[in-house]
Amino acid sequence: MTVRVRLSVFHELVAQAAVAHPRECCGILLGEGSAIHALIPARNVHPRPERHFEIDPQALVDAHRAARTGGPQVLGYYHSHPAGAAEPSATDRHEAAHDGRVWAIVAAGEVRFWRDTAQGFEALSYIVR
Repeated sequence: MTVRVRLSVFHELVAQAAVAHPRECCGILLGEGSAIHALIPARNVHPRPERHFEIDPQALVDAHRAARTGGPQVLGYYHSHPAGAAEPSATDRHEAAHDGRVWAIVAAGEVRFWRDTAQGFEALSYIVR
């Protein structure tokens, strides 16, 4: 699967990671099918945001509610790794829902996309438009 990402979304992912550093940024990816059109930044409510992330539950509820009433679909989530690689960490693999959603992980200015499958994370190719 190839994910299509709007250029503005791609730049925003990198910018949010830079602003949040040394903490992890996080949020929600919105779009349709395999096209990511927008994102919703969310508060990282994890007690140790410099090494972990937890998307503010209210942001998740609001995004899913909006999707049910005709808004953009929740395609997945994003977060940054301030001191790691743009790939799922052991914690990410352990805590993932394995629900088929797309994850964007940002590290050192690099963005990579992954699908959270029942068998684990699968690397996705992407096109920025």
